[in-house]
Amino acid sequence: MHEMSLCESILQTLEQQAAVQHYSKVKTVWLEIGALAGVEIEALRFSFELVVKNSLADQARLEIIDIPGQAWCLPCAKNVVVQQLYDECPLCGSHQLQINGGDQMRIKELEVE
Repeated sequence: MHEMSLCESILQTLEQQAAVQHYSKVKTVWLEIGALAGVEIEALRFSFELVVKNSLADQARLEIIDIPGQAWCLPCAKNVVVQQLYDECPLCGSHQLQINGGDQMRIKELEVE
């Protein structure tokens, strides 16, 4: 379950930023998660609750912002929305797509004390 290691990395980032920005408690974490990032949202939520126990993010709310997958279609020369890797272009049916968005996860915003 790589979602557990993702949550451990999130907590590590929160702890590093707490030292730099001088906060002691995280109340809410907003994560942007792309449709193509390969993250199972429910597993991430479950893992987050376990990982942050007894930390500065204990009891923090986890808010997920869904980011659609995007790709550049070479034949169409247009940016298109895709639901998963290896989808075909919804405009022309081509598989000559270059993913250019929605394949990452990042901390978007924090509410801290």
